[in-house]
Amino acid sequence: MTQDHFVYQQATRVCGFGLLLQAALGIFLLIFGRAVGDTSILIASVYVLTGVLVWLSLTVVFHQHRLERIEALENDEIESQRGGAASVFEGEREASLAAANRLRLMHQWLMPISSLAVALLLGVFCYATLAWLARLDDTQGNATKFAVGTHAGWQLAVCLAGALLTFIFSRFVAGMSRQPAWQNLRGGAGAMVGISIVLLAIAVGIVFQVFRKPAALEGIAYGIAVFGGLVAAEIAMNFVLNLYRPRRSGEVPRPAFDSKLLGLASAPDSIVRTINEAVNYQFGFDITSSWGYQLLLRSVVRLGVLGVAILLLMSMVLVVEPGEQAVRLRAGRIVGDVTQGSLIFKWPWPFETVERYDIGQIRTLVLGPKLLKTSAINLWPVDAQGEPERSPFIVLANAHSGVGSPLPPASRTTESADASPVSSQFALVDADIVLEYRLKPDGLLDFLTFTSDSRSRTSALDMRERTLKAMAMREASQLLSTRTIDQVLSPSGDSIVRQLKDRIQGAFDRGRSGVEVVGVLIPVLRPPAGEAAAMFEELSIDVQNARKVVDEARRIENTTLSTLVGTPQAALSAVEEIRALRSLERELGASAPVVLAKRAVIERTLVDAGAAAASVISAARARRWDMLMRSRASASDVAGQAPAYLVAPRLYRERAIMNTLTRALAAARIKYVLAVDPARVEFDVQMEQPESGLNLGDYLEKKESK
Repeated sequence: MTQDHFVYQQATRVCGFGLLLQAALGIFLLIFGRAVGDTSILIASVYVLTGVLVWLSLTVVFHQHRLERIEALENDEIESQRGGAASVFEGEREASLAAANRLRLMHQWLMPISSLAVALLLGVFCYATLAWLARLDDTQGNATKFAVGTHAGWQLAVCLAGALLTFIFSRFVAGMSRQPAWQNLRGGAGAMVGISIVLLAIAVGIVFQVFRKPAALEGIAYGIAVFGGLVAAEIAMNFVLNLYRPRRSGEVPRPAFDSKLLGLASAPDSIVRTINEAVNYQFGFDITSSWGYQLLLRSVVRLGVLGVAILLLMSMVLVVEPGEQAVRLRAGRIVGDVTQGSLIFKWPWPFETVERYDIGQIRTLVLGPKLLKTSAINLWPVDAQGEPERSPFIVLANAHSGVGSPLPPASRTTESADASPVSSQFALVDADIVLEYRLKPDGLLDFLTFTSDSRSRTSALDMRERTLKAMAMREASQLLSTRTIDQVLSPSGDSIVRQLKDRIQGAFDRGRSGVEVVGVLIPVLRPPAGEAAAMFEELSIDVQNARKVVDEARRIENTTLSTLVGTPQAALSAVEEIRALRSLERELGASAPVVLAKRAVIERTLVDAGAAAASVISAARARRWDMLMRSRASASDVAGQAPAYLVAPRLYRERAIMNTLTRALAAARIKYVLAVDPARVEFDVQMEQPESGLNLGDYLEKKESK
């Protein structure tokens, strides 16, 4: 085919039509998806709109090819008019190749940049979609909702029509790209067939949605995101390979967004040719031209239909083993009764399916993120390594053996003043609880209608198992929260395991889960990880020390009370009587007859006990009588001196003064006589020097003076 400007004009028209078709389809899908509230169609619209840049780049390049061809024709016409004669403007010929230079720059810069932009858009689309889908099961408050439209008929029609339209157009463009002048149209054909694949996948998901399989659409949305990421990765790889691919003169560069994977989908006949060539190569001769191979190709459709029919007929009969139970499901609804140990005849798949369960199988459910790792010897400080995803159970803190501290040191870490009231009432324990259960003989229908069996991508459990786990965890948390840490770590009496089994079974029965709890295992039960586990080894020592302190205090108390009153019981009774006496004193006064009588009774009780308190009371009484007698003697002495005073008051007064001075001056080293008439005072002073040893003179003088 002659590569003139009419050829590239036709390619430009096709690219313009592809640009309008892809843009219109993307906008329509966006509006339609918002109108029906379908998330998968919205995701598909974003993928469709990313391919608009491919058609825009091809339109610009093919238009520049047309201009370059027109420029080349004009230059050829000028050359023919000159007839090969030299021109003075020969040096300015470069200015007449402006369109060719722009075309070269477009292939050198525009197409690689457009390819990178398409790869970047697809990469961002893949990352954003996967990140959004990852938040579907987020439990931190950032969960998103995958919406499924309610107009399944219109959604299916739109998706199938769009897939058919884009596939037909991609086949048309792929046929044009076989011509050397239009080979870059392969990128547009790949973009169109990618849309066809996406819309066809969504149509399949809508069919599953009709049969009550909503998880299929979520998986298809996830697949669309991965598909976009794969195309982006291929474009990036093509860009790198184009940098090192050798260039040939006159060859039109192949843009990086020309995906070979999508090219195979847009031209499936090339796949058949490739398979035929591979078969011929393996057998060593042209086997594809033989009558047997041609017969196989002619009959492959009928054989495929026969195989599908046989598979459908086989799906209509199902054998249920004696230890199994099964029910038929039609469009997600249970049809008929429960079948056990017999054949089931049903409609072919996918109109009816069979849910079959082994009712005798014992299933295990771990109530926690995962089982703790323990060594052969259970060493709490060694085994209790911190695991951020684990949540310990809350139990009550207890007062050990009557000690006032309700929280043992082993279950308490560094805490602030705000946390002190909480830690004084509660403690933490790490526990692995394993639930073993099976289906009840008559509980299959309840088990199937309990919850759905859908499974999220971030969880290994389906919705039914997650619900059972949540109910069992609730009962375990409530039971442990009513037990003290000693009762949990060192249970006595009624078993916690048996109580937990009964509570969980009761919760399952109330929820009509159809599940029978076989047993509850607690392989690990220990203090939480960290300093508490290490300190818990000293718990018994601390308890014994606390008991020792309490016993010593009680011994001192009993000894003191017995010493004071006689017996601890008598002491406590006396304390109560004294409190009653003080209350009466505050109400009636200390001199009230009732108060005095009460005090006398208390004193008599203490004295009759014959203990230290009785000795104190007796000593106080003796001291009181001694003071009373001394006071009475002083009063009698004063009363006996009254007649002498009445006879000679002045002489009595002076005599009393002199006696007082004699007593006072006897102990004074320096003596002064004040306020006395000198005429009436005579001093007899004798200066003596003290001598060491025995002074007989002093002794004789004192003896005589006596």
